[in-house]
Amino acid sequence: MERWQNKVAVVTGASSGIGEAIVKDLVRNGLQVIGLARRLDRMENIKKQLPAQQQRYLTPMKCDISDSEAVNQVFDKIIAQFGGIDIMVNNAGCMKLGQLTTMDAGVIQQVLQTNVMGVIYCTQRAFQSMKERNVAGHVIIINSIAGHGIVSMGNMLPETNIYSPTKFALRAATEIYRQEFKGFGTKVKVTSISPGAVETEIIPDSFRSMIGENILRCEDISSAALYAISTPPNVQIHEMIIKPVGEMF
Repeated sequence: MERWQNKVAVVTGASSGIGEAIVKDLVRNGLQVIGLARRLDRMENIKKQLPAQQQRYLTPMKCDISDSEAVNQVFDKIIAQFGGIDIMVNNAGCMKLGQLTTMDAGVIQQVLQTNVMGVIYCTQRAFQSMKERNVAGHVIIINSIAGHGIVSMGNMLPETNIYSPTKFALRAATEIYRQEFKGFGTKVKVTSISPGAVETEIIPDSFRSMIGENILRCEDISSAALYAISTPPNVQIHEMIIKPVGEMF
């Protein structure tokens, strides 16, 4: 991790869960971290909880990544203040329960905008910064086991609707990014991390009763992200699938 000392990392969905864990680990390793989320107050509290000597490494900024204009504004601010971006962690995501055949199309669109377009908006700006400065940056995409298969809940009516399709899209996007990063003549890496059930706010109560104790911690996923970015320049971890022992899916 020495080569990332004082480099700039942007983390979306930084106000809780996996994003919060990644922010803390990156700060602990001496990176300048910009945390993006809609809940600015939550990120400010996270900063206050850090050891005093680490607080200067975290800069919370409010941003709704589903809004392209908001993304452009905040990335303009990041580049003006920090000079560029070296690591992009696309973590923000959402799930709305319901059935694809009957639920409101506007809700479906909201999930698509956050889970897919949010990644695209942020990755475009981050990659542009990496390419212009000719740095060997790294793009991390926090995906899901739901991007590798449709999660079945037995005889229950499926509730995850468009969530799995958005995660399947991110798997395809990861390979497209790999080919494009290479095609543009850069050394930028891309890694998709697909966890099984993680103890976060996104897990519905209906799932928790079935999962039981077979669940990952947010720190487990953060450790995976740190492993991916700590690899030598000639090594790219393209895809990681992480399941808790005993998981049913």
